[in-house]
Amino acid sequence: VNAEVLQIKIAQGAKPGEGGQLPGHKVDATIARLRYAKPGIGLISPPPHHDIYSIEDLAELIHDLKEVNPGALVSVKLVSHAGVGTVAAGVVKAGADLITVSGHDGGTGASPLTSIKYAGTPWELGLAETQQTLRRNDLRGRVRLQTDGGLKTGLDVVKAALLGAESFGFGTGPMVALGCKYLRICHLNNCATGVATQHAVLRKEHFIGLPEMVMHYFRFVAEDVREHLARLGARSLSEIIGRSDLLQQLEGATPVQHKLDLRPLIQGETLGADVDFACTLPRNPMRDDAALATRIGHDTRAAVADGSGGEFRYAIANTDRAIGARLSGEVARRWGDHGMDHQPIVLRLEGAAGQSLGAWNAGGVHIDLVGEANDGVGKGMAGGRIVVRPPLDSPFASQDAAIIGNTCLYGATDGELYAAGRAGERFAVRNSGALAVVEGAGDHCCEYMTGGVVAVLGKVGLNFGAGMTGGFAYVLDLERDFVDCYNHELVDILRISPEGMEHYMQHLRGLVSRHVELTGSDWGRQILRDFRGLQYKFWLVKPKAASLDALAEELRSAA
Repeated sequence: VNAEVLQIKIAQGAKPGEGGQLPGHKVDATIARLRYAKPGIGLISPPPHHDIYSIEDLAELIHDLKEVNPGALVSVKLVSHAGVGTVAAGVVKAGADLITVSGHDGGTGASPLTSIKYAGTPWELGLAETQQTLRRNDLRGRVRLQTDGGLKTGLDVVKAALLGAESFGFGTGPMVALGCKYLRICHLNNCATGVATQHAVLRKEHFIGLPEMVMHYFRFVAEDVREHLARLGARSLSEIIGRSDLLQQLEGATPVQHKLDLRPLIQGETLGADVDFACTLPRNPMRDDAALATRIGHDTRAAVADGSGGEFRYAIANTDRAIGARLSGEVARRWGDHGMDHQPIVLRLEGAAGQSLGAWNAGGVHIDLVGEANDGVGKGMAGGRIVVRPPLDSPFASQDAAIIGNTCLYGATDGELYAAGRAGERFAVRNSGALAVVEGAGDHCCEYMTGGVVAVLGKVGLNFGAGMTGGFAYVLDLERDFVDCYNHELVDILRISPEGMEHYMQHLRGLVSRHVELTGSDWGRQILRDFRGLQYKFWLVKPKAASLDALAEELRSAA
């Protein structure tokens, strides 16, 4: 809620489609605290956002971010590539306020050369296509356009402005100004200049960077820009945005350059003067379809202001999206992530919830839904509690029926989720501290998990625990096929037995009891009635790097 701009990085100049990894020896206590991970354990960054597989998914995330922080601009970062203009047009229609087109020359650090040199195309190509496509569809006035990826001089800035950019990103230049020598050993934690290292001695004795160095660099870039503007007869940068007609193609010095025809890049299509060359609006105007969220905000305003909490009841439909996000933003802005933990606001909902129920849920916001929910339940959850349960007269067995959708609890850092039914695919991906109990899950459950506890009281899909480096999970394996479902690379599985695992047995029983208490689950009651017989059918899933004793100590501390 404190951000002025929130950026969704669909692609990065250095590594689109490849992802990255932070080696364990660089994960010190500070980084582990900031990223909700364990010190010394490596962190894997997957290349995609696992909640974005279509332009509709991207539109939903933009909507969610604008719900939790209505005052922030939402930016989407795209990679320069053939067809990026079409994607950019979709991004504008999805509600983004700012688009960054990133060129292929990014990657100051230790990215593979194949990522830096041969991924994407120069920013000039992507920027020109984006500018022309947005103007052709009369969308240019609704969005700010930015570019980055190898900008270093004032001439680069002026060229980018002529091709349509209104703001400009710099990475390598300021880093070099601070002392970076481009040694490309960032991943080894022994950067000779102390720039890209967590080694205390190197940072203290070798880093010579001062804020004034970056200030001087940008001051000279600005002076260079002013000189080029003067040559063009322009008084400000805003006068030349989109004026690609002021660019000329040089003849070139090689036979290959002689064959280049850059006229489509420079000239584009002839459009009327009334078609915007630059953004004319403070933010992208989108239709407000958040009637229920607005009503909840009005009803709970006094409870948030006073910190008094209370209960509020509403009917909900699947067109009501991101319910709870706006409320959580207000609570966090007034009281912080956990300031209302002891005086919670309880939303009692009935019906079928739309996407992202309880997204970014803050401490002190409890959501109790009787019905079912779509994708993204508890996405980015930071505290509080979400309970999803079927109606009392529901005729089906909860452990066999889906009750929440895909990518639930994605990126959660705290809080609790209890669902009396099955979850969809990618449940608890990158969970970093939340506690969850569900009665089944699809593929990729607990992927990239770094903290928290997940109890699955039923069947799971394939690839369980891929990239999991922290936290742990319980899985009930009635059909004895879990050994074929989990990802063997980073996790171990152990049978829960009374011999030396009493803490885990007690903890698991407590989770099931709490699940029954909050959801009224018949399946949970059956498990409790036959707990002695079923306890041997539970697997404990833990990272290979974590010891049982360490996990047990965490349980004792939490208790």
